[in-house]
Parts: sequence; C-alpha cells; structure tokens
Amino acid sequence: MSLIAIAWRSLTQRALASALTGFSMALGVALVVAVLVTYHVISDSFQRSAGIGYDVIVGAKGGKLQLVLNTVYHLSTPVENIPYSVLHELNEGKFKPYVTRAIPYCLGDNYQGQRVVATVPALFAETQYTPGKKYAFHEGRNFEADHYFEGVVGALAATRTGLKVGDTFRPTHGVSDDGQGHEHDAFKVVGILEPTGTPNDRAIFINIEGFYLLENHAKPVEASEDPTPQDAPQGNNTPPDSSLQASPLEKGHEHDAVKKADHDHDHDHEDHDHQPLPEDQRELTAILVRTSSPVASIQLPNLINEGTSAQAVLPIREIRGLFDAIVSPIETVLLILTGLIVVVSGVGILVSIYNSMNERKREIAVLRALGASRSTVRTIVLLESILLSLTGGLVGWIGGRALIAALSPLIAARTGVVIGFPPLIPAELALIPGLIILSIVAGYLPAMTAYRTDVAKALATTP
Repeated sequence: MSLIAIAWRSLTQRALASALTGFSMALGVALVVAVLVTYHVISDSFQRSAGIGYDVIVGAKGGKLQLVLNTVYHLSTPVENIPYSVLHELNEGKFKPYVTRAIPYCLGDNYQGQRVVATVPALFAETQYTPGKKYAFHEGRNFEADHYFEGVVGALAATRTGLKVGDTFRPTHGVSDDGQGHEHDAFKVVGILEPTGTPNDRAIFINIEGFYLLENHAKPVEASEDPTPQDAPQGNNTPPDSSLQASPLEKGHEHDAVKKADHDHDHDHEDHDHQPLPEDQRELTAILVRTSSPVASIQLPNLINEGTSAQAVLPIREIRGLFDAIVSPIETVLLILTGLIVVVSGVGILVSIYNSMNERKREIAVLRALGASRSTVRTIVLLESILLSLTGGLVGWIGGRALIAALSPLIAARTGVVIGFPPLIPAELALIPGLIILSIVAGYLPAMTAYRTDVAKALATTP
C-alpha cells in the first residue's frame, strides 16, 4: 500500500474532525478565490470598456470620474451640458486634425430604470466594443439617421424590459425610475443588440434627432433670437423649410404649439412631420472621441481643457486611478481578512492531527515494527496534512467559483459587467503551492511527534 493511500485511510478514519477542518479551509479558499477573480474581472472589464472605440471623452467641466462613469458605465448622474458647437470643432473645426471620429451623447432619460442614450447610428456602425469586434444585432437593425423616433435596445435591457423589435416605448425624464419624471413621446424598437459584456448591454439607444424634439430637451433661447435655416444641423439632417422652421422656446422649455400638437397626436411619429431642431437650441452631454494617433490623444485634451466650454478626459486613466486609489486597497484588505481564515484553517489542521497522535501511538508503533522507518512515518503524517489542505482547497475553489456565478447577475445589474465563468487567473494557480507550504508547516509538529514515537513503550502501554 502506498504512503498516500495510508495517509488517506487515516483521514477517513477521523472523518468528523477531517470534515470540520476541511470545511474551514474550503471556506477560506472560497473567499480568497471570490475576491481575486471578481477584482480581476471587474478591473479588466472596466478598463477595457473605457478605451474601446474612443480615446477621449469630452464633456462639461467638473468631476472627471463622474463624467466617465456616467458616459461609459451609465452610473452616477450626468454632468452639465456642453455647447453643440464643440462637436463641430471636433468634426470640422480647429480640433479636426486630432480626431478620427466623434460620437455625440445626450443623456437624462430612462425606461423602466434602464438608461436611455441618445446618439447617432455611427456608434454601432463604426465603433468596436472590444478589439476586433463591432456591434452586431441579435434581431432587427440599426436605427437610421433620418428616422427620428427609432431606437435599439441592449441585450440585458431587452431582457429586463421585455422590449422586442416592433414594440414602442416612452422614455421617462430623469436617469432613475423614481416615479417623478414625466413620460416622453414614443420611440419604435428596430433592433436588439447582441450581448457585448459591456455596460451598453443594459442601455437603450435612440436617435439623437428625436431626443431633441422631446419636451424639455431643447436649450431655451431668448425670445429676441430668430433661428434661421442656417442654424439647422449639417450632415445627414435636412435643413428645415423656411415655412416650417421652429419658433423660439420659452424659458419654461416648452415646444411651440405645432410641435406640441404633433407630440400629442397619438405618439405615432412620421419623420416628415418634424424638422430638426436648430443648433442654437441644441446641447450635448458628452462626446466620445477617437483620436488620430496616440500623440493626439495627449494633445487634444490639453487643447480642449485650455478653453472654458468643455473638458476632455482620458477614460482609461480615470478608471485606473479609481482602482489604484480606492478599489485596490479594498481588495488588499479583503485578501488579508480571507487569508487569515486560511491561516486559521492551517492551525486547525495542526491541532487536529496533533491531537490524534496520542490515539495513534499504537498504529505508529505497528508501522515501525513492520519495518517502516521514522522518516516514512513522518512522511505519512505530512501527507495527511497536505491531502486535507488540498482537498479543502479544491472544494473551496469550486465553491468560490460557484459564488461568483451566483453573484454575476447582481454585479451585471449594478455595473453592466458580466462575470459568468471567467478563465483561470495566475493568482488562483498560486494558491496550490501556497496551500502545500501551509500544510507542511501545519503538519510539521505532528510529524515530528510521530517521528519521535518510542515503539517499545507505545506497544507496551497501548492495549
């Protein structure tokens, strides 16, 4: 019979004590695995989501981290708006040499608690959500620039709201579903996105042109101002006919009587019934910018930040700062606490095996009498400690992974990061030699006790 088999039989004979000690070890390892894997996956996902498809976020001056969390992760509340002219400066003006693509964002609404993001079709047609992967549609298609009241729904948002292609939904004013905001006019769902594993899975995206036509979404202008057709947005939008141009908005943020009547008309929008909002009545919450080169990603924020109308931030830098300053220290504290549980479990192994030595003196003496050397007996005791530790560690690793899978929906709901069953990380593999070393240290004292057992005295005194 091999030494490992002898050690395993000894553990099974002390099933209750072994089970209790192994459970303690499993609990400690499970918590260590849960902390390590959760931190690794969330950190990787946050930093990956912060830098795919764009390098810089342009928004109102204020909290940089708040701007990133609100724009990229749909957390926190929107910062103040920026002038629409900033978008022109990026696309056609003085910042154009630094810019490859600029995607405008307007925020401030929700539908059943899911953030509603007003943007342009290029977000899904031209950008990537992970290296080499563009957005794809599980059902339907992307919304079109000249169809103002169309929208697409993220994978998680579609599951939570029950929206399907062909359905209509009414965004509610405000970023949270607190029952205080008023409902806007209806948008038609034309596409459901494939899951991406990013925060965009839990957002709903609508045409920015339709967003501007909703109540309270236009910037108020002075009554003396006279918007002209030249003020109309350029690009894919058709300038408003002079006979149908929008009248100025009052400070109460209300549309003129014609637009209000259109909105109240059963909310069944026909795009030809609406004209694009003049640019002097437009504002943006943020702009996602893809710079032309790594050097441009450094120069552009400096140039924008010198002005007074907007600020530019590097989202990856802000997220790394968040993790380095706050999340990483919390992870360290949690690892210390969970590591102490593992160490206490190692002490439990020592006490369990050491207490059994007095009962096993005759067994040890018989092994010695049959020809086993002192070193063999010591090895058997150390193998018991190692087997008990590794068995508890294996159960704990499985338990830790199961805990992560159970918490994955909650984490996805809070952050938009889908954890699922992530691959092994190097820190997990380091647990194996760590447990072996801990078990050898814990089993050393009992092993030396067995090593020094007096065979003659043990056989004479043990009945």
